[in-house]
Amino acid sequence: MQEETAQSAIDMFLSAFNASDDSRVTALLAQALTSDVVFHGPLGRSEGIEAVERFVLDLRRHPAGAGTMVRCSAVDMPGEWARYRWVFTTPGGGPRLAGTDVVHLRRSLIDQIIVFAGETGPPAV
Repeated sequence: MQEETAQSAIDMFLSAFNASDDSRVTALLAQALTSDVVFHGPLGRSEGIEAVERFVLDLRRHPAGAGTMVRCSAVDMPGEWARYRWVFTTPGGGPRLAGTDVVHLRRSLIDQIIVFAGETGPPAV
């Protein structure tokens, strides 16, 4: 049951990267994150949904074009922490980013995110 709750919040968070337009990002994040979320991303530590929103919007504006973010593993949740793997792919075989996020949940919402990410090679054909 815990995994289902975590998966729901995680999938809602990831859906913000794939929103139909930028105006939907805030609403999607508000359904997945606490207002005081702590985000440990590639550029350091930040706090609040607004900080996560800036990160999501920056990635949506990737120089190679708007990409697609997908969860590519099951959600593993020992206790109140969960982890999952993801892949971000840009159009036309452009750069791919992959990583593992570790998240902490409080009352069914993510209150901490730790991102481990890196660029991968082009997709295998």
